[in-house]
Amino acid sequence: MNGHTREPGPGTVVVVTGASSGIGRAAAAAFAARGARLVLAARSADVLAQVAGRCAEAHPRAEAVAVTADVTDFAATERVARTAVDRFGRIDIWVNAAGVGVLGRLDQVPPADVRRLWETNVLGAFHGARAALPVMRRQGSGILIDVSSVLGGAVVAPYMGAYAASKAALVTLDEVLRQELRLSGDTGVAVCTILPGGVDTPFFRHAANHTGRRVRSLPALATPQRVARAVVRTAARPRSRVHVGPGSRLLPWAHALAPGTVRSLVRRRTGRVYLDAPGTAPVTRGALYEPSAATASVAGGRHAGVRTAVRRVAGCTAALASAAAVRSAARHLPSRGLSSPHHRRS
Repeated sequence: MNGHTREPGPGTVVVVTGASSGIGRAAAAAFAARGARLVLAARSADVLAQVAGRCAEAHPRAEAVAVTADVTDFAATERVARTAVDRFGRIDIWVNAAGVGVLGRLDQVPPADVRRLWETNVLGAFHGARAALPVMRRQGSGILIDVSSVLGGAVVAPYMGAYAASKAALVTLDEVLRQELRLSGDTGVAVCTILPGGVDTPFFRHAANHTGRRVRSLPALATPQRVARAVVRTAARPRSRVHVGPGSRLLPWAHALAPGTVRSLVRRRTGRVYLDAPGTAPVTRGALYEPSAATASVAGGRHAGVRTAVRRVAGCTAALASAAAVRSAARHLPSRGLSSPHHRRS
């Protein structure tokens, strides 16, 4: 996008929102392991302080500052940016990873919950961009990374309408920002959109649930660490859109090729496989209005790492079996060398 090929390392100043849990926490750890200087933002003050402490210990040159902030508040987000500039003198990378979820039929989800979700997922990212971009423009360089989702960015699913719409809005906002930066001549500033598929974070534990149905199972999941590695790679070599995780490329491709089939498949699996029967879960607000606090963690307990390893072993086994079958078939083919009657000269 802008010729960036600099690996984030010691001295790089990185701001991460949503750093107390999930992808944000994993991204903070990944940058810290490379010696970055971090400003971490989230609502859970105690957990955030612990995360900052671990990041500071991850590398001899790593530093980490915790700033308790709610990204729905622009003044609080500006305070995060000022902290980075006052402490480290610049902002090289800003990662908008704060996000919340709401499950439920669109005609049954309380408007206040939808508004809160949009204030966090969309306005929160907008506030981050609004705070970071003026600093990056003055510097002549910088990378803004927004964590969106394949859900909304490419496909949709029932009971996830408000969330999917918020993630689709991020894709649009980022595209507009890229155009405006080109028009203003700020070619040293990059805007990147991360589009993960399913990720094993505490998302569903923290999401408000108005379905009355327990989340029973989920599709193939990536680990938060895998998404974090993609964020770091994107910071080194910015790209407009980066897909991460199982099906994150295949699903949009399949949807473009056969949208009706994919929509039907997603609809059936969501209604019959991913959610339990009605009455299996109470109505909850999750972490929509209150910090996740003690329930904050990197992973969601779905064992995505083990499931990924099993899928890879199964894939390798299938590939080896296919190769063996091809070799076996080749051995049993009739010889057609130069000694064959078809090749003898008359």
